[in-house]
Amino acid sequence: MSDWRSQQRPKKRYGQHFLHHTDIVRRIIEVINPQPGEALLEIGPGEGVLTLPLLQRCAALTVIELDLDLIEPLRSRAHDHGSLKIIHGDVLKTDLSALADGRPLRVVGNLPYYISSPILFHCLQYAARIQDMHFMLQREVVERMAASPGGKEYGRLSVMLQLACRVEPLFTVPAEAFRPPPKVESAMVRLIPQRADGLDGVDIARLEKIVRAGFSQRRKTLTNALRGLLDADAIRAIGLRPEARAETLSPADFIRLAQLP
Repeated sequence: MSDWRSQQRPKKRYGQHFLHHTDIVRRIIEVINPQPGEALLEIGPGEGVLTLPLLQRCAALTVIELDLDLIEPLRSRAHDHGSLKIIHGDVLKTDLSALADGRPLRVVGNLPYYISSPILFHCLQYAARIQDMHFMLQREVVERMAASPGGKEYGRLSVMLQLACRVEPLFTVPAEAFRPPPKVESAMVRLIPQRADGLDGVDIARLEKIVRAGFSQRRKTLTNALRGLLDADAIRAIGLRPEARAETLSPADFIRLAQLP
């Protein structure tokens, strides 16, 4: 490429892999289907390969970018495309609810793989304000997000996301669609906030503690993994086997455990 994007050297410390495949970009915009008047937020716009077509469709967009070197080139390139608000900062330290302006927030991002799970959990804190999320992630992470009980991919991330959202894997993206190519395949996923049945009134902090403890050592039985939180009699009282492992429990089962006194 001869434009400014070819001048940007990806930085390893930020986990940067810049998407450049135009057909993939077009497909992402199609599945997001942004509309004028919506409150759109892009996490990590990088060189703006998604930013510019998003702006063309919705006219206004907010982005959060940590790399200061990318901000002015992005601002310049977006000048004639629409109203772009750039926040220089760390998304993990950003109050997302303040960016919605009273509207449901739509969140988009090609997330750095090394920090994707913390970003996902950060977004979950604002699920009540979010309409949907479309993220590019490592394919294995998307598989974990959508995994069913009993498989090796199923874990804490699966449970916590499925308790708060409907998880919809969309399509895979080859490594050569990025510069530099990552060592793994990527995938697009859609998350639609949707609280699981029975979650109302549950102590979320206790639920998170039980899920974390359950998967902290996957080969441990529930009795051993939840020692200090729940005993075998309590686990048995709700119809679960104390000798079972956390990976065999459904998200609904974890809700039942969290409801125990």
